[in-house]
Amino acid sequence: MCNKRNSVNAHLPNNKVIRCDSCIRRLIELLNLHGIKTVACCCGHMRYPITILIKNPKNGKIKEMLSGIEIPRKRNFYRRDSEGFFFIPEICSEHKS
Repeated sequence: MCNKRNSVNAHLPNNKVIRCDSCIRRLIELLNLHGIKTVACCCGHMRYPITILIKNPKNGKIKEMLSGIEIPRKRNFYRRDSEGFFFIPEICSEHKS
């Protein structure tokens, strides 16, 4: 896990570069390299669960890869808590908005 301000560039297929948490950068690169399109991700920073959002190529729906929970939004997945940490309300039920 990294601290909440430790993002780095991740290099995806087709020369696309995104920012992600340094501790999961290689995982995100490998998922995309093997055809799993990631939409957003966060390591959780030892406060929340790791979340990796992926897009289903057949129906375009977004779901969290590790829990399988479908996320109804197409963007603005994360919310910020009072200390500045990001979380997904559907995954972190104690912080549902």
